[in-house]
Amino acid sequence: MIRHFQREVEKLNRNLLSVCTLVEESVHNSVKAVTERDAELAQSVIETDDKVDRLEVELEEECLKILALYQPVAVDLRFIVAVLKINNDLERIGDLAVNIAERAVFLASLEGGGVPFDLAGMAKKAKVMLRNSLDALVNHDTQLAKTVCEADDAVDDDNRRMFDMVKDSIDAGKWNVDAMLHQLSISRHIERIADLATNIAEDVIYMVDGDIVRHHIEDYGL
Repeated sequence: MIRHFQREVEKLNRNLLSVCTLVEESVHNSVKAVTERDAELAQSVIETDDKVDRLEVELEEECLKILALYQPVAVDLRFIVAVLKINNDLERIGDLAVNIAERAVFLASLEGGGVPFDLAGMAKKAKVMLRNSLDALVNHDTQLAKTVCEADDAVDDDNRRMFDMVKDSIDAGKWNVDAMLHQLSISRHIERIADLATNIAEDVIYMVDGDIVRHHIEDYGL
C-alpha cells in the first residue's frame, strides 16, 4: 500500500510540474507579446489555454482518487490539499496570461501603439515571484516562499502607479484612451498573477510546516 501511494505521489508531482512549466511559459509569452507587439505569439498563448484547463482537471481527479483510495493523514494529507489549491491557482494564472495575450492582440493592431508605461518592469517582478514560488514548491523551500510573500507589495505599488499614470494621461489627452485602458487592464492582470504566486508560496509554507500564514504577513518571519 505504501509503495503504491508513493508512486501515485511521484506521478502527481510530475504532472504538477508539467502544469507549472506550461503556465510559466504562457505568462512569459503573453508579456513578451505585449512588449514586442507580437500578435502571433499572443495567439499561441490563447490556443494553449485548453491544454492548461485539461491538465488542471486531470490533476484534480488524481488528487481526489488518492484521497479516496489511500486516505492520507498528517504531512501526506497536507501535500494533497496543497496540490489541489496550487493546481487551481495555476489554472487561474493561465487564464490571466490569456487575458493579457488578448489585449496584446489589440495593442499590436494599433498604429504606433507602443507601451508608454513600464509594464515590462512590473511583469518582471511578477514573473520572478512566480518562478520563486514554483522553485519553493519543487524544493520544499519555505524561506524562498516567504520572500515571494514579501515581494507582493512592490507589484501592488506598481499597479497603483499605473492607474495614476493612466488617469493623468487621459486627463492630458496624451495617448489613445482605448490603448491606455487595455494597458491598465494588463497591469491589473499582472498584479493578480503576483497575488496568485503569493498564494502558491503560502501553500508551500502550509505544506512543509503546517503553518497557515494567509492574511498574516507578520507570520512570514522576515
